[in-house]
Amino acid sequence: MSTPITKSPEVQSLLDKVAGLNGTIGDPRLKKIIRRIVGDLFATVEEFNITEDEFWGALNFVAQGAPEFGLWVPGLGFEHFLDLLRDEADKKAGLDGGTPRTIEGPLYVNGAPLVKGEARLDVDPEVGDVLFMQGRVLDAAGKPIAGAIVDVWHANTRGNYSHFDPSQSPFNFRRRIETDGEGRYRFRSLVPSGYAVPPKGTTEQLLDAIGRHGKRPAHIHFFVSAPGYRHLTTQINIDGDPYLHDDFAYATRDGLIPPIARHESPADLHAKGLNGPYAEIEFDFTLLKAEKPDEEVLSSRPRVSLG
Repeated sequence: MSTPITKSPEVQSLLDKVAGLNGTIGDPRLKKIIRRIVGDLFATVEEFNITEDEFWGALNFVAQGAPEFGLWVPGLGFEHFLDLLRDEADKKAGLDGGTPRTIEGPLYVNGAPLVKGEARLDVDPEVGDVLFMQGRVLDAAGKPIAGAIVDVWHANTRGNYSHFDPSQSPFNFRRRIETDGEGRYRFRSLVPSGYAVPPKGTTEQLLDAIGRHGKRPAHIHFFVSAPGYRHLTTQINIDGDPYLHDDFAYATRDGLIPPIARHESPADLHAKGLNGPYAEIEFDFTLLKAEKPDEEVLSSRPRVSLG
């Protein structure tokens, strides 16, 4: 069996040059990363005998897909893989407990109004089941954390997010809630809907080509933070959604599917002053102590900022 050309001295030398390994300037770590990525792509081209037409077609598709890279990342498992790497690092460091992390996704908007204790998330008139959600922010010993910030955002009943859907008011279904003295947060909203990637977009085209769908179950996103504690990025899923365990973004995790109590009886509706069905979710967040200051803050990924 012949030796792959990618293993030849000529190609290995080319990779060293491409990555700048023959020079004395530049970032040494970045050079090694570039060499690995380019080398793996060279090997893929050779192994699958990729033609020039296939190569340039793929490159053009990637260039065309740039506006949807925020969906490619979770759809191809990269965002979940980053969570798995951090989980493994925690395990090796002997860190246990805490609310499970899961992906952020590309639809966060910074600057949502900050309220104390309790919030109303739905700004625009919309038909749907009212949702009451509440819980506490706790430390690893189960003690409440007063003054923690629960930053919450989710889609509307049609699966669309404010800002990205210009028909919605700014910060519709988006609020930051400061916990009270007992670490409690509460909000009223509407039960969100699941949704799919944009029709006929590059994400859908890519998933169609490999026989996958682009649907997400209904869910609610959270950032939870407090001074001295590790910043938590997570989301809870709405139990009973048909895509609960078939999320194209792989965000569903054990411990993030709280029970949802649905109410329709006249007595329950009267007690809440409502005319239609409503749902309730109770969920506590547990934060771990930060070992380093950078664990208390968000990563530097690009985000929309309106505040």
